[in-house]
Amino acid sequence: MTPRPAALRLADAVLDPGSHRSWDAPAPEVPGPYGGTLRRARERSGADESVLTGEGRIAGRRVALLLGEFGFLAGSIGATAAERIVHAVRRATAERLPLLAAPVSGGTRMQEGTPAFVRMADIAAALAAHRAARLPYLVHLRHPTTGGVLASWGSLGQLTSAEPGALVGFLGPRVYEALHGEPFPAGVQQAEHLERCGIVDAVLPTGRLRGALITTLDILDGSPRPRSHPGPHPHPGPHPHPGRRPEPAPAGDVWRSVGLTRTPGRPGLAELLAAADAVVPLGGTGAGEREDAVRLALARIGGAPCVVVGQDRRAARPVGPAGLRTARRGMRLAEEFRLPLLTVVDTPGARLSPDAEEGALAGEIARCLADLSRLTVPRLSLLLGQGCGGAALALLPADRTLAAEHAWLSPLPPEGASALMHRTTGRAAELAREQHIGAADLLRDGTVHRVLAEPVPADRDPAGFTGRVAAAVGQELAALHHRFRAAHAAA
Repeated sequence: MTPRPAALRLADAVLDPGSHRSWDAPAPEVPGPYGGTLRRARERSGADESVLTGEGRIAGRRVALLLGEFGFLAGSIGATAAERIVHAVRRATAERLPLLAAPVSGGTRMQEGTPAFVRMADIAAALAAHRAARLPYLVHLRHPTTGGVLASWGSLGQLTSAEPGALVGFLGPRVYEALHGEPFPAGVQQAEHLERCGIVDAVLPTGRLRGALITTLDILDGSPRPRSHPGPHPHPGPHPHPGRRPEPAPAGDVWRSVGLTRTPGRPGLAELLAAADAVVPLGGTGAGEREDAVRLALARIGGAPCVVVGQDRRAARPVGPAGLRTARRGMRLAEEFRLPLLTVVDTPGARLSPDAEEGALAGEIARCLADLSRLTVPRLSLLLGQGCGGAALALLPADRTLAAEHAWLSPLPPEGASALMHRTTGRAAELAREQHIGAADLLRDGTVHRVLAEPVPADRDPAGFTGRVAAAVGQELAALHHRFRAAHAAA
């Protein structure tokens, strides 16, 4: 009996029952000894090539598929498999379908040599066109994924997951040992390690993959909708007209606000994401750097979809260059997915260290500001607590900016400004008042557009504060999204 290809067993696990449709023409017959090798591979694997393409539905949404089959010559990619991939990617682009890839491969097919090897460039070009068409390309790396496959269609996803324990690496360990006479260091090419390094966004067993895809595709759908999350957020109050600046609330002592934003129990980005309807966390830059001072996610907040880039006040270290490169990845994703971008500012400042300087900290701040200025999707920024220095400014520019009542923004921490101007930190409170750093001042001068009240300090009512913030964010995102769609429809 011909076995069922492992690739189709994966399709069974993620697709709606009965929805899979193949896009593949039969693989051509090849004469000679190599043809015999191919025929035996078909008999053993149940697949006619190392990649099976097609379509299916996930929770009713139509998606295109690229499925690797390791049982066919270790998933190696020859000319026929490469042509299948290119054809499927182009069809998915033409039909405007999200594309899900599940590679598993030892690399390019050695029996076909360089002609097969160079086809990886054609695959990369087709995928670049798919992404340029602002369509999702989601990758799930299986065990093992190596060589030219990882260096082409395995590494071009906007979001990338991997199965637990998967070997994922450019150079196969057997080849490394043959070339260098010693084993490759253990664990370096393991999926879990790559997640820690910011190369893989998540490690997901097959049983969790369908749920993750449903959530991701729902957010990427891009349409605001009523909240499905139980328990409504507290109503944030009337939405101010975008052309009318509300009067600021009476300003309290800004030095008290500085102290309140530094309180350990004050809720921040983690609590805001926990209050979202749905969240898909992403890991680092996707290019080998991860810094937990800046978090990246897809989310629905108050029913509104968005890409979230935010500073995590509970991070062990302040924001460094890798965190800002993570933020820039989020900006690119927002543009590619045509989703609003939410940036959350809550930082004691940038990391001041030799490694931060060597990592081009100042340049990354500048590039964040430049990238934000070029975005064509709606931008919402939220000044949630501390807003100190260039790290805060890097995420601040937006179409609409909200600030919590006790949030503040300054070029230096007040103690640093005091030391610079008076050679003592003892005049920090005085400088905080003189520099107009508080939320009410920022509203008055137009730096922010709306201040979110804190009837009691946020650390004393974290759930209430977070609920009001989430409701206001959802309301603002929905309004921005509506204006964005209306403007594009008119154009």
